[in-house]
Amino acid sequence: MKIAFSPCPNDTYVFHALTHGKIEGAPDFQVTYADIDVTNTLAIDGDPDDHDVMKISFAALPWALEDYHLIPCGGALGRGCGPLVLTNGEKQAQDMIGKRVAVPSERSTAYMLFRLWAKQQVEGQFGEIVVMPFHQIMPAVKEGEVDAGLVIHEARFTYEKFGLSKLVDLGDWWETDTGSPIPLGAIIAKRELDVSTITDWIRQSIEYAWAHPEASKSYVMEHAQEMDEHVAASHIDLYVNEFTRDLGTEGYRAIHELLGRAAEEGIVPPVPKERLYDAVK
Repeated sequence: MKIAFSPCPNDTYVFHALTHGKIEGAPDFQVTYADIDVTNTLAIDGDPDDHDVMKISFAALPWALEDYHLIPCGGALGRGCGPLVLTNGEKQAQDMIGKRVAVPSERSTAYMLFRLWAKQQVEGQFGEIVVMPFHQIMPAVKEGEVDAGLVIHEARFTYEKFGLSKLVDLGDWWETDTGSPIPLGAIIAKRELDVSTITDWIRQSIEYAWAHPEASKSYVMEHAQEMDEHVAASHIDLYVNEFTRDLGTEGYRAIHELLGRAAEEGIVPPVPKERLYDAVK
């Protein structure tokens, strides 16, 4: 079976057991490690036969649901884990009108949240949006190549080392505005597969990771892009939580609200609510 997910610590931690023969009855998995922008593109424009299971942004989900189910576990959704907009020096939102902003993907949940926040909070338009790999964004802001940067993942823990300032925590904004957690990354599986079994395998992989936290450590660090162990552990603690085990009522409500708001703004096509739930038995 073919699976694609990012090399980020939360994904390698969650899928370690599943991809290393630790889950009884699960097949061998052929793993593709890819940035979320790559998997979003594969889910929307790629051949579904190329990957059976993938990690994508919730922002890409409306286009993927024709060929894939949303799996109710394994993804990234939570509180206090939102994307940040960073600047070089203290700035206000209005200072960014007409300025260049770097983003990790135009199809990412982070960029979707940025657009929803800007629509509500900023009286004016940002300037050029520049897409670049997320690990290049903070250096670009520091060097003045862009005026602001939208960052994700471990940048929450490291941006101050670059001398950067937080313009806005989009997670704080979203949670204050909606009361809901933030839907960031989704797990999808091809519609012709037995999604109940896949869901069970992924849940077992999560439970194994929690029960044996040291088992995946070398695998996580191998793919952590020179991240130190403390940052990797903080990353896992933040993004792997009870919503990873089960989206639940609160998680699905947050997803429906995010995609509903985005559809109202014309950012994504509308998603029928029942389509989100059709992998839940």
